[in-house]
Amino acid sequence: MKQAIILVNAYTQSAAELNQPNRLREELEKYGVRAEIVRNSPGALSRDGDFCVFLDKDKYAARALEKRMRLFNRANAIEICDDKMLTYLALEGFPMPETISSLLCYTPERPVSGTLLDETERRLGYPLVVKENFGSLGKQVYLVRDRASLEKISERLKLLPHLYQKFVAESSGRDVRAICVAGEIVACMLRTHESDFRSNISVGGQGKKFEATGEMRALCREVSARLGLDYCGIDLLFGKDGWLVCEVNSNAFFGGIEGVTGVNVARAYAGHIMREIYG
Repeated sequence: MKQAIILVNAYTQSAAELNQPNRLREELEKYGVRAEIVRNSPGALSRDGDFCVFLDKDKYAARALEKRMRLFNRANAIEICDDKMLTYLALEGFPMPETISSLLCYTPERPVSGTLLDETERRLGYPLVVKENFGSLGKQVYLVRDRASLEKISERLKLLPHLYQKFVAESSGRDVRAICVAGEIVACMLRTHESDFRSNISVGGQGKKFEATGEMRALCREVSARLGLDYCGIDLLFGKDGWLVCEVNSNAFFGGIEGVTGVNVARAYAGHIMREIYG
């Protein structure tokens, strides 16, 4: 019998997080696959299966499990997408907002580098966006409007990996989330927020169906290929001269976009997995 593992975070509890594995199990079972949802643990890494849908961001567990079976997504793709600065570096040459990496700091008593802040405000101007490298659902993202605020947030984050990014005024409070399977857009949603520069549904944004353009499809296909992704959510900003890639999420939740668009994303993902594993 066909067998698979759907691995989730050890501490997952929210309905949004659990919807993803439950929907995927439902669709995989229609293909005759016995898919077991398991929480990340040392024991989980020794389980058997034809493949694993890896819905955690634990790069160590992903690399360990990948020695034994095919992962969706692959460990390297998960690691790159989980770190916003690694994503930016990996997508060199793609249209993205200008981004500056913070400087690593291991000495808490030292002040933030004035040279870094000078260069950041010179190149990016105000307002600018500060992001922690590890974060999701619109969290750990801050809008900074002046030098005093930049100094304050940089001091607070100086021991954490973070980045500074040019604010795209044309896209304030709106973006497009494109869900891609095997590089192709299967569902697309316009997200808007009337009172926040972030448009994430998790922070109060609203979503509605959006028709992907040929330019969007080509861009998302190339991004997916560059990062080696089977499945992802690509967030696109409305730039002055065209689309800008904002972020790439290797485990993007699809419950909301399924509801908005009527597209069965879980079925599309399951179908791709079946073709990859069983031909």
